[in-house]
Amino acid sequence: GLGELSFLSLSVFFSRKVLQGWGSGTGAAGLVGALFYSGLIQVGLSPQVTLLIMLLFPVAMLLSYFGLLVYPPSFPQWRQVETEYAPVDSEDRQWLMDESEDEQEVSTPEQRTMGPLTWKEKCYVIKGLWKFVWPLAVVYFAEYFINQGLMELLFFHNIFLSHADQYRWYQTLYQLGVLVSRSSLCCFQIRKLWGFSLLQCVNAVFLLFAVRFQFLPSVWLVFCIIFFEGLLGGAAYVNTFHFISEENEDRYREFAMATASVGDSLGIALAGIAAFPVHNYFCSL
Repeated sequence: GLGELSFLSLSVFFSRKVLQGWGSGTGAAGLVGALFYSGLIQVGLSPQVTLLIMLLFPVAMLLSYFGLLVYPPSFPQWRQVETEYAPVDSEDRQWLMDESEDEQEVSTPEQRTMGPLTWKEKCYVIKGLWKFVWPLAVVYFAEYFINQGLMELLFFHNIFLSHADQYRWYQTLYQLGVLVSRSSLCCFQIRKLWGFSLLQCVNAVFLLFAVRFQFLPSVWLVFCIIFFEGLLGGAAYVNTFHFISEENEDRYREFAMATASVGDSLGIALAGIAAFPVHNYFCSL
């Protein structure tokens, strides 16, 4: 959460194309993490040891932040104004006084974009973010409701994969879908974010009934649905932040990107709360 908020905010100081790299990188991280976990389990390591080994990745992220990231000159911490002083005569002094009076009436674009946002400006930005935040929150609510409450219960007996293997493949295919869709920004953009919300909710309701009534005929069909789930989640994420970055002024972009990241976190948190009783209910049947 802290890493996402920080890096999304920092992205506004780089080329706008950096968001494409962020989307692909975070998508690849999910897939590599899932494959890495599955691989270590397959070679015989316990889940506990595997998770301890994977704690190295947050350390690597911290090192990359301080050791590899090259900040652009536009980053505020490196923005310096160098001023040279020299004596002036009386005529120059009078000319400077007249010029300073004119400058008091007109501020430069740079002056208008520097300095912290006022409370009124923050409220203005937040109001404009609602059309992005609520579709993202709904997508992630439905997505993680599936992942946390239903996915473990979508298993088939007497097939070539064990229950644990099926679950690991679900996670891997889900992350593959996320990677593919988060890498699609360079090819096309989709502005109608509500479509992702609608389709993901349909996914969640369909799988809810599938768990309850056990009518799905094959694990391959579940593989396709889970992959589609990942496609929807990744596409909603990367398109949301792309259009937030495009539609906000430079002065507001950093705050807007950081604030909008609350949308997916809110959806995930609410999904976890909702998934607990649903999962327990199905397990009690």
